[in-house]
Amino acid sequence: MMAHTIVVNQEKCISCGACAATCPGSFKLENGKAHPIKAVVEELTCEKEAEAGCPVQAILVS
Repeated sequence: MMAHTIVVNQEKCISCGACAATCPGSFKLENGKAHPIKAVVEELTCEKEAEAGCPVQAILVS
């Protein structure tokens, strides 16, 4: 099984909270910006949906 990396571009993030609302197990708002709870996950659950739902494309799940 391949691990997946989650990155939030802090320059692009507008702190809307959509990622945390879509995927609360993987994203949190901290100091006004979104952060991945874990930078690497073994299995994707809702992370791709959070990536697709980010209005400024600040999230990259690979």
